[in-house]
Amino acid sequence: METAQTLAPPPALAPPSSAPSPARPARLWRPRRVLVTPAALEHTHGRAMLARAEAQGIPVERLAANRLTGLRHADPRRAYVEAKATLALVVAPPTKLRLQPIPPSADWRFDLAEGCPAHCQYCYLAGSLSGPPVTRAYANLDAILGNLEAYLGQGAVTSAQAERAQEGTTFEASCYTDPLGIEHLTGSLSAAIRHFGAWEAPVQLRFTTKFAAVEPLLDLPHRRRTRIRFSVNARAATRYEGGTASLDARLGAMRAVALAGYPVGLTIAPILPVPDWEAGYAALIREAAEALADVPDLDLTAELITHRFTPGSKQVLQGWYPGSDLPLDEAGRTKKLTKFGSVKYVFPKDVMGAMRATLFAALARDLPAARILYWT
Repeated sequence: METAQTLAPPPALAPPSSAPSPARPARLWRPRRVLVTPAALEHTHGRAMLARAEAQGIPVERLAANRLTGLRHADPRRAYVEAKATLALVVAPPTKLRLQPIPPSADWRFDLAEGCPAHCQYCYLAGSLSGPPVTRAYANLDAILGNLEAYLGQGAVTSAQAERAQEGTTFEASCYTDPLGIEHLTGSLSAAIRHFGAWEAPVQLRFTTKFAAVEPLLDLPHRRRTRIRFSVNARAATRYEGGTASLDARLGAMRAVALAGYPVGLTIAPILPVPDWEAGYAALIREAAEALADVPDLDLTAELITHRFTPGSKQVLQGWYPGSDLPLDEAGRTKKLTKFGSVKYVFPKDVMGAMRATLFAALARDLPAARILYWT
């Protein structure tokens, strides 16, 4: 059971220093270097990823051993910058094949990679992953995908809940990475979509993304067994999302994949008290509705996630983004203790209630096709 201590209400965030950026084309991440472990080259997929990097002219360093070294620095900012510009081709350890539940999103999470090329100032991975934030792409893809069948029909989110049973056994692939953001370098996401499309069972692959380069996915035989969710936010909050596709590009990509027959979703996160937030989030939902207008057989969900942080994530984020004005003041939050004794800071009850009512009303009014999966 969680216990809560209500603190002072949070101040509204300062206005953006400039107007939202104009629409820009879908961007592709280009790491400064690719590190390749010997074990990765023992796998067909590892060799294919290496070939992709070499074809794009990215500097490649073949390591003598399977351990990533030389990534730590006394200066945390330098360590962050160098790690964020590095892609490592590695083999997922055996622990990655022991799947963990991931409520409220899905029955199970599995990882195609670990780490993300974006520069979001609220990054959910901060404090969750150990070491420098290198993006590690897993070469033993066949083993990762082949392991999933053992979890069919199990789980406590969609497999056990009547209101979501139509989704089948669900597998979340974006807990520790943004798989679309690195797809041009890995091809792992396309392989996973094909795998689920060919899997004759009530299953669903799920991932969320802040990127927009969906062209390689449009003609895949997905058979509506992959739900592509786009992480979106009010325009005033997108200034915290460096290195990602613009909101306009994401909404355009969502329309493209919906027209290609994919089930789609809005992941509105993290919900923040930006200036005039009520109008900002209402405008976001209207724009999403416009993007999805006239899509036949639309299958749309919405997941609503408010901003929260832990003492560990705050420390990491302030080291990565020392100039950020992201609100990380404990005095403006409610402290909660989980059943494991860890601490997180969320918005006070009155703020949460106002946000929930505003977004639920906007969805009901402007995007009634959206099936709200959860609010957290």
